[in-house]
Amino acid sequence: MKKFFAGLLVSCFTLNLSATETPYQAAIATAHPYATEAGREILELGGNAFDAAVAISAVLAVVEPYSSGLGGGGFWLLHRQSDQYQVMVDGRETAPESSSKNMYLDRAGNVIPGASINGPLAAAIPGVPAALFYINKHYGRISFADCLAPAIRYAREGFPVTDRYQKLAGYRLDELRRWPATAGIFLQDNDIPEKGHLIIQTDLADTLTRLARDGHTGFYGGPVAETLVKNVQLNRGIWKMRDLLHYRIKERRPVVAQYKRFRLVSAPPPSSGGIVLAQMLNMLERFNLSSFDPVSRKHIIVEVMRRAYRDRAVHLGDPDFVTVPVLRLLDPDYAEGLALSIDLDHATPSKDLSGVVAEENIGEDTTHFSVLDDEGNRVSATLSINLPFGSGFVANGTGILLNNEMDDFAIKPQTPKSYGLVGNEANSVAPGKRPLSSMSPTFLESEDEVAILGTPGGSRIITMVLLGILDFAEGNPPESWVSLPRFHHQYLPDELQFEKDGLTLPEQEQLRAYGHRLNEKNREYGNMQAILWYKPRQLVFAASDPRGEGAADVFDVIEQPRLARESSIP
Repeated sequence: MKKFFAGLLVSCFTLNLSATETPYQAAIATAHPYATEAGREILELGGNAFDAAVAISAVLAVVEPYSSGLGGGGFWLLHRQSDQYQVMVDGRETAPESSSKNMYLDRAGNVIPGASINGPLAAAIPGVPAALFYINKHYGRISFADCLAPAIRYAREGFPVTDRYQKLAGYRLDELRRWPATAGIFLQDNDIPEKGHLIIQTDLADTLTRLARDGHTGFYGGPVAETLVKNVQLNRGIWKMRDLLHYRIKERRPVVAQYKRFRLVSAPPPSSGGIVLAQMLNMLERFNLSSFDPVSRKHIIVEVMRRAYRDRAVHLGDPDFVTVPVLRLLDPDYAEGLALSIDLDHATPSKDLSGVVAEENIGEDTTHFSVLDDEGNRVSATLSINLPFGSGFVANGTGILLNNEMDDFAIKPQTPKSYGLVGNEANSVAPGKRPLSSMSPTFLESEDEVAILGTPGGSRIITMVLLGILDFAEGNPPESWVSLPRFHHQYLPDELQFEKDGLTLPEQEQLRAYGHRLNEKNREYGNMQAILWYKPRQLVFAASDPRGEGAADVFDVIEQPRLARESSIP
C-alpha cells in the first residue's frame, strides 16, 4: 500500500496532473463504529460534512462518555469547498463567573488535591451543545432534529460495554461510585459493567430531544439549565444560570503555516495545537531530515518538541484575555534562532531553556473524528471532557456527565496539571476564560492532496499529529500515519517519553548516548482518525487508529428517499 501510494505521488509530480475540485466519494473516520455509521447515515439523508459532524459529535457524546459529551467542549475545524472558507468553531468550555485565580489553593497557597479534577467544582461551562446547534444552523443543510436522531436512538436503546469502556471505567471507578446518578448509569451493581452490558441513558435521550426541539436554549435555558445549576450548587459547585445563558460560540481564524510542499491549517488559541505545530515545522524546515540516520532524525525532532513546548508553557492562553505573541512565535527568523540552538550531538537540558519549572503528573482522554463529503467539504474535530469520565459527576435528571476542564488552567503557575504540563499567568483561571488546550484538529493541503487528521492524548496530542504530518510528507497513506510508533517531549518533565515498544532497544541506547532521559510508557497511547483525498486520480483513503475501537469508511453517497428517513426522527 505504501509503495503504491508513493508511486502515485511520483507520477503526479512528474506529469503535473491537474486536480479536480470535488472527490467522487465521501470518507469518515471516528473513534467508535456507531459514530461512523451515524455520519454516513446523515450524508445519505442529504446532509453535508457539517451535518455529519454534528451527528458524529452527538453520538460520541452518548457512546464514549469517557472521552466527550454534552457536558464537555471541543474544536471543530471546518472547510467549505464552494468558497474555500475555513474557520475554527470554538466550543471550548468557559470558567464560571464565580471562579477565581486561586480557587483550587488552600490558605497556604498549596494546590488542594483533586479539587480541579473531581466533582462539579472541577467543571467549566460546557460548549458542545452550543457548537452542535451553531454548526448546523450556520453551515449545515438538513434539520437539527435529523442530525441528533442517531444519538437519541443510541441513548434510548443503549450501547454495549467494550474492553475500552471497562479499562477507562476502572481508571475512574472510585469517582463514578461517589455519585449515585453517575453510578446508576455507567456502572453495573456499583462496579465495572460486564462486557456487552447495555448502557442506557434515558435522561440523556430526553435532554438531546429537548436540544433538538429548542436549539441553543434547549440546553442553556429553561428546565435543563435550571436542573444543571441546581445539581451543581447542591454539590458545592459554583455554576449560576447566567453562566449558561451567557455562553457563546466563537469563530476563530485557523493557524496557517507552510512546510515543504504543503500548507498546515490547524487550531488557533485557546488551543495551543496550531501554533506549536507550526513552530515545530518551522524549525524542522531548517533541517534536511532525509539526510540524517533514523536516530539522529528522532533526536532533532525531540529537540524541536522541547523548544516549542517551552513556548507553549510561557506564552499561550485564551486570546480574549491575554495577548498571545502569535506573529513572533510563527516568525521564520525566530524559528531559525531556535533551530540554531539545537546541538546535533547532545540533548539540551530543559533547565537550560529559560521558562518555568515543574514536576511530573499524569492523566488523559479525549476523542477525534475526520469527515470529507463528496462535495469536498471537510471537518476535523477534537472533543473532550478532559480525564476519562470527566469530573465523574452526572447532574441528576439530565444524564449530562460534566467535564473537569478547569484542570486545564494553570491552577498554580509553574505547577503541573493532570498531564504534567505547566503554565504561567497567561493560562490562569478567570471568569469567562477558556482554558488552554492541546487539541489539534488539522488539515494538510497541497495542489494535489488534502489530509484531515487529529487525535486524543492530552499533552501528547500535538506531537502525535506532528509525527503523522511528517509521515504524510514522506508520501505515506493514512494507514501509516495512524499506526506509527510514538514518542514525545513536552519540555517538562525533561524526559523523552515513548509508548510501549515505540523505540527499539538500539534506538534507546543511542538516544541515551545523546543525553536524553527515557521514559517508556507501559501501554500504547493515542487514537488518530485520518483521511486523505488524492485529487489527480480521485482516490480517497481513510484510517482509524488500530490502538482504538474506531471505524473508517470510504463510500459513494447514495441519498435515501425521504420516506425512509423519517422513521429515525424523534
